[in-house]
Amino acid sequence: MIRSRLLILAVLLISAQSIFAQKETGSRGTVEKFDIASFQTPKGWQKELLANAVQFGAENTDGGICIITLFKSLPASSDSKANFDAAWETIVKETVAPADKPEMQPSISENGWTAETGIAVYESDGKKGAAMLITMTGGSKMVNILVLTNTDAFQQTVEQFLGSIDLEKIPQKTSSETVQKPQTSIQPSGKTQSAKKTGFKFNETNFDDGWTSIEQEDWVEVVKGNIKVLIHYPKEGTVFPADPEPLTNAAWNILVAPRYSNLKNYKTAYITTYNRPYLGMGTATDNATGKSKFVLLFRQGNVGWIEFVAPDKNSFVQQFKFDPEAIKWDSESDLLIPLIQMANYNKFAIAESDFNGTWTSDFSVVQQLYNVYTGNYAGMNINQSKEEFIFGNGNSYNWKLLVVNGMVGNMKFANVSSAGKFSVLNNWQIQFSKIESGPKTYNAHWSCIKGARLLNLLDAKNPGSGIYSVYGKK
Repeated sequence: MIRSRLLILAVLLISAQSIFAQKETGSRGTVEKFDIASFQTPKGWQKELLANAVQFGAENTDGGICIITLFKSLPASSDSKANFDAAWETIVKETVAPADKPEMQPSISENGWTAETGIAVYESDGKKGAAMLITMTGGSKMVNILVLTNTDAFQQTVEQFLGSIDLEKIPQKTSSETVQKPQTSIQPSGKTQSAKKTGFKFNETNFDDGWTSIEQEDWVEVVKGNIKVLIHYPKEGTVFPADPEPLTNAAWNILVAPRYSNLKNYKTAYITTYNRPYLGMGTATDNATGKSKFVLLFRQGNVGWIEFVAPDKNSFVQQFKFDPEAIKWDSESDLLIPLIQMANYNKFAIAESDFNGTWTSDFSVVQQLYNVYTGNYAGMNINQSKEEFIFGNGNSYNWKLLVVNGMVGNMKFANVSSAGKFSVLNNWQIQFSKIESGPKTYNAHWSCIKGARLLNLLDAKNPGSGIYSVYGKK
């Protein structure tokens, strides 16, 4: 059991420093993988795979307990401390209730990753314990590890587990990855068919890395040289629970097959990761031009189906730096990063004439809580919000935000609103004269879906994780 607060903090600090220690191989069992992290499961500990994490637990006859939770990687900013602070609020405070702020330890950096570690004491059911959060930031991602314990008995095992963790290598950026800075001058390129006519001012974007995006009826077409990429809009029948091959075949038959003939060397592939990617590929004749094309259909996680069209496989390999026909279940998932990033090209500039009507964004999270020691049900926590912009004549707007959160039976409500004038500062930023207490500027762009646009906003001064809030027209 805990002998003193300082003892257990010292135990956890030693463990935290193990995260970038020299890795041992083969001494403690088989290396396993979850998302972008490899590790060795502590011998004799219970392992449970959760929706967004993998968890390990152990207890002894003295009532000592230790729980380690390795969370799936999330998009993040480059500020490692800001990422830690956000993770502490959403992971530690929603799991236990520390009495004090975390005692921070010096940052540790290695191989492109920076680890921030904080430790705090908490009390649950009359027992004191310590919570340690390690947040590792690198390559626009963060990985969190939470350790909860009420004893120093598991010190060596925790150290060994943390010492076994190995994160995927952060790839060096290439010109094809600089997709966040489109040219401020939006001009037709004349590279391919004309864009779909809509009520929005900009239907085409010339990115400064050579790619051009064009809005079309059923996809966003992205072109660079002799490579064409179709970012398909969601379509019924292309996403359903299934093994990789039948799902990929179904999507191919709906999205790709109607436009091609004489399909040869068709195959499917996938990689075994938490967020499993799906690939289908082959050589076929383009019905519109009569020319032979190498076609690859790809999907991973929340990224929809993306179709890659090249004159031949070698042209694809030259652009995306890997051979898709060599992909197997145990291939490195980093190979597919250039494919995933193509989804970022569904991005179009804003103009004052675009803004009219009501645009809303809804968010809802329901958590079923359980006691970390007894496993007994501890209630339901709900977080919901609805944000609304109503754009009127003369650049006027009304803004409303409704927030509901707390434990069922003890819910808290907040409702705030503002009104004023908006102005488009440039192709990628909009400013409102008042949101809550003062003016606010957002980074902004449109993305396309079938028959509609989505408004993407991100606080320009406080970008946080860099994830945009998405608004649909009501």
